[in-house]
Amino acid sequence: MGKDYYAILGVQRSATQEEIKKAYRRLAIKYHPDRNPGDKEAEEKFKEAAEAYEILGDPEKRARYDRFGDAAFAGGGAHHYTDVEDIFRHFGDIFRDFFGGDVGGYGYGEQPGSRMAKGRDLRVRLNIGLEEMVLGGERKIKVRRKVRARDSYYQTCPACNGRGQTTRITHTIFGPAQTTTTCRHCGGTGQILQSRGKGADEDGLVWTEEVVSIKIPKGVREGVQLKVAQKGHEAPSANGIPGDLYVVFNEKIPEEYRIDGHDLHTILDLSLPEAVLGTTKTLKTPHGKIKLNLEGPVSPGKILRIRGKGIPALNTNQYGDMFVHIKVHMPHKLTEEDKKYFRSKLNHEHFQVKKNKRKSFFEKIHDIFS
Repeated sequence: MGKDYYAILGVQRSATQEEIKKAYRRLAIKYHPDRNPGDKEAEEKFKEAAEAYEILGDPEKRARYDRFGDAAFAGGGAHHYTDVEDIFRHFGDIFRDFFGGDVGGYGYGEQPGSRMAKGRDLRVRLNIGLEEMVLGGERKIKVRRKVRARDSYYQTCPACNGRGQTTRITHTIFGPAQTTTTCRHCGGTGQILQSRGKGADEDGLVWTEEVVSIKIPKGVREGVQLKVAQKGHEAPSANGIPGDLYVVFNEKIPEEYRIDGHDLHTILDLSLPEAVLGTTKTLKTPHGKIKLNLEGPVSPGKILRIRGKGIPALNTNQYGDMFVHIKVHMPHKLTEEDKKYFRSKLNHEHFQVKKNKRKSFFEKIHDIFS
């Protein structure tokens, strides 16, 4: 069973973004590592609350979670925090609001000794077809990212002695007050650029193009994000780690298909003779070819349901169904022989229009799905 992020934060599903932020602030303060040194249970609660806030604190991610649950992020797009410092790096602006202080632009935490710089994340969009949504797959894409120039060199920041933070003591009417902020000289990396490589920018980085392999999980849908670790920009520091690459998927569906939830809908065209006499058709689907034996007469508007040939839920084997809507095409022109034949059938009992009792809307829906 998936995680209930609303329950983790202790809010209702109708909670506003401000209420969600306040709930996370309360838990972040309650389970903060500084207040619970050595308490593993509090640390897990701290990580769990951060994961919940990352989803519910982002309106787009929250909408996907409300629709698909945490399965929407099985292929990536959400952090699963393994260490506390990663939380401080990821939510630096939030903790600045909660506790004060300054946070650099590369995701550094405010914990003492948190000097590991992380490069900026990258985000790209990738169009996926129906077969990839159903079966998954692998795609190679070209990504432009910044990396450290070969002849760029860094040295320990003299302003903070490599700590990435500076401490200032001010005297107030209440006594000395100590303020710790991110070092303005190095931006929190603990290092500054000593010599810039050829073609490098002010951070010692150069643009490069790299081919990245993307594994597409089956069931991926519009708006789902896939995280590819450490394929973002490199950090402007000799001991930093690269940011992450986020792939956002866009659906590109053939015109002959329509998606409704996990179900697929398509139209099967029949000529009048095929509809009257019956026929055998081969239907091409994302799952492969399907042979349909249609016994005549086939009524226009008839809907065939093929179970398990829709789209799976993300990273599962739970497939929706395919609905095939029959469309019968009338001939554009009749020969005299054709007209003579149909005139002979005008009064035939098999060709008479039978007026049935009009069905209610719910009865029609029942017929479609039965």
